[in-house]
Amino acid sequence: MAIVYFWGAAQEVTGSCHLVESAEFGKVLLDCGMHQGGNSMDRIGDADFEFSPTSLDAVILSHAHLDHSGMLPRLVHDGYSGPIYCSLETADLLEVMLKDSVGIYMSDLERENRRRARKDKPPLEPEYTEQDVLQTLQQCVAYPYKKPFNLTDKSSVCFHDAGHILGSAIVELTFEERGENKKLVFSGDLGNKSAVLMKEPSILTKADVVLMEGTYGDRNHKSLDDTVSQLKTILQETEARGGNIMIPAFAVGRTQEILFYLGCLHQEGLLKNWQIILDSPMAIEVTRVYDKWFSALDKNEIAQASPNAHSILKDFIPRLFLSVTPQDSMSVNKISKGALIIAGSGMCTGGRIRHHFKQRIWDARNAIIFCGFQAKGTLGRLLVDGLHHLKLFGEDYVVKAQIETLGGFSAHAGQAELIEWISNFENSPKVVLVHGEAKALETLAQKLWEDKQIRATIPAKGESLVF
Repeated sequence: MAIVYFWGAAQEVTGSCHLVESAEFGKVLLDCGMHQGGNSMDRIGDADFEFSPTSLDAVILSHAHLDHSGMLPRLVHDGYSGPIYCSLETADLLEVMLKDSVGIYMSDLERENRRRARKDKPPLEPEYTEQDVLQTLQQCVAYPYKKPFNLTDKSSVCFHDAGHILGSAIVELTFEERGENKKLVFSGDLGNKSAVLMKEPSILTKADVVLMEGTYGDRNHKSLDDTVSQLKTILQETEARGGNIMIPAFAVGRTQEILFYLGCLHQEGLLKNWQIILDSPMAIEVTRVYDKWFSALDKNEIAQASPNAHSILKDFIPRLFLSVTPQDSMSVNKISKGALIIAGSGMCTGGRIRHHFKQRIWDARNAIIFCGFQAKGTLGRLLVDGLHHLKLFGEDYVVKAQIETLGGFSAHAGQAELIEWISNFENSPKVVLVHGEAKALETLAQKLWEDKQIRATIPAKGESLVF
């Protein structure tokens, strides 16, 4: 008897974590993600595992985004010593992501301990360290897409392209139990078919159980043409006001897509009066990883938009300023108009984007463009929902900058694409919706039944499923 326990991304978007248990292969963890929102101290310190890390036999990682991978170093710190299976590209991205994450965490911890020392309180010990990150990376075992590998003599795993970010995988877990062959498919995060750099998500047709994400289960994205047209309008209107543009962007996936489309606008002559600034050391490193794996991206889509492109960083935007040091970042403040600043974090929970908000969010000439999902409780979500006042670095600010949302650049499949993907399964598997807010998942479940007569369940955190 196999059991799936839902320990994260159950009726919420972040913290992906599902435990599959069987007498055949033991305990296998699908993802080990960090919750978004709050500072790193809160995200790491408050997230206790609902299982013993030492009891796990394997971890299978769908992709490198921190809401799917960010708690791996703590899992290792707490005793997990087994393999962490992932795709080849994910292994490269994971090194950048986890090293950056632990750097932020240790900096926040040092700041907190200075505050505690002033109040004569004992210092907090780290939940994990840089050494745990290095050990995590050593435990990674990488495989290419479509090459099955064995967990045990009677169980195997195969990765398929999820089309979400570089290296993102649909996980296919096949095993024999009591003489029966069983198959669980975990979608990970499914990509937006319109995304120019990524290939379309792979189609699978056989499963007994499918865990499918539903981030955008309650809506579809704007068309890409409409999205690019909206971006052009924002550029023109902001330029006319003499303002600047700030784009909070996820370092993996979203930043590279945005750079590509800005490159297309440059070729149309629409960026003559703009200085493009990539103000994120992690995004710069991630983009270099994308360039390393450039041949793995969607060659046909790229060729249509930019026939001679061989690199994101070198080929698309001649006036691209790579801001690496804090001094580089601060120098951007001297630009009075025409600065288009791409900086992390994507949900504004930290990173350099908050410093740029401090300099520009109170000025009505400026604009902030959100290009991705904003989870509940994040500053990005509050701004999208109409926040008028906020506190940054101990000071109060009035939000006067124009708040814009570009839906078509999302790296997630929209409702129609999710329904299309799940409809390819031929044998009526049990469908379980995860990685989505409750309202979005309920809307998706209703739509699946109305359109396709597919029944779907929506587990709460801590619930389980037997199959």
